[in-house]
Amino acid sequence: MAIGGGTGLSTLLRGLKLFSDLEVTAVVTVTDEGGSSGIIREELGVLPPGDLRNNIVALAEDESLMSKIMAYRFIEGQTLKNQSLGNLIIAALTKITGSFATAIEKVSSILAIEGKVLPVTEDSVRLIAKMENGEEIIGETEIIKKKAKILEIRLNNPAHPFPKVMDSLTKCDAVILGPGSLFTSIIPNLLVDGVNEVMKDKPKILIANMMTQPGETIGFSLKDHITTVEKYLGCPLDRIVVNSEAIPNEVLERYRSQGSEPIFSNEKDERVVSFPMVKVVIDPRDGEKKLRHDPLKLAASVREIVMNLVGD
Repeated sequence: MAIGGGTGLSTLLRGLKLFSDLEVTAVVTVTDEGGSSGIIREELGVLPPGDLRNNIVALAEDESLMSKIMAYRFIEGQTLKNQSLGNLIIAALTKITGSFATAIEKVSSILAIEGKVLPVTEDSVRLIAKMENGEEIIGETEIIKKKAKILEIRLNNPAHPFPKVMDSLTKCDAVILGPGSLFTSIIPNLLVDGVNEVMKDKPKILIANMMTQPGETIGFSLKDHITTVEKYLGCPLDRIVVNSEAIPNEVLERYRSQGSEPIFSNEKDERVVSFPMVKVVIDPRDGEKKLRHDPLKLAASVREIVMNLVGD
C-alpha cells in the first residue's frame, strides 16, 4: 500500500504498475485547497479531486484516450481556464452518486486501472498548522504560502477513515509513505482516526524527497524528516529510501535559488538505503525543468525493499 498525495505518489505508481507481481493500493489525502481542486471544493462542496485524479491516471494505461481525457486541462476561456476535465468529471459523478468514494471507484473502473485508489476519508477536513512563532494557519494553501517553520499540524475536525482503507491496510504486506510534501501530502493521512494504529505492525517504508520544500521543510535534514514522520506514526519506520544520484547543476541551482537543498543520506542509520533515482522533466504549465524521482528506478528499488522485508 502506498500513502501520500499528488505528484510524488503518482510518480511512484507509474513505476509500480509495471510490475505484474505487485498488487497496488494508493491511499490519498483530501486536504488540497489549491487550483482547480480548491475551486471545486469551495463552489460545489465536493472533496478535492485533483490528487486522486493524478493517481488514478498514473495507474491507467498511459496512452489510452480516457487517460488523456482525465488528465486534460483547459488552457483558454474565462470560466474553464486551468480547470481539469478529470476533476469536473469526478465532481459530477460525486453529485450523481452522492458519494465521493463511489465517484473515484467509477472513474477507476472506466480507466481499468492496475490497482486501487482510495480517499483516506470522506469527511471534509482542513489542515491547521502551528508555526514556530506560535501562529496558527488554517488551510493547506495558506500554510504553504506562509513559508515558515511548521511545529505541528492537525485536522480541524476528527476524520473517520474510509472503511476500504482500513480493510486494505489490514491486509497489505507493507506500507510505503511518499514521496511527497511532508506536512501536506503524507502526514495528513496519518491524522485520520485509526490509520496510524492499524499500520503499526506493518513494514513501513518512507521515500524521502530529493529536495527540501519551500513552505514546509526548508532547513530539514534527512533525520528531521524521519523524526517528524515517526512522531505522527507513533512507531518507527523500517526503511528510508534516499536518492544517491547527483542532481544536474542547472536544475540544482534553480531549486537553491528558492531556498531548497538536496536531501542525501548522511545518517548513520542502518535503515537508510540509497538508490540513483533522478529524472528531470519539463513542466508543461510553465516550461521549467523540474526534479522528479524516476518512476521505474524508484519502483524497482521499493519492490526490492518490500520483498526483502516481507521475506524476513
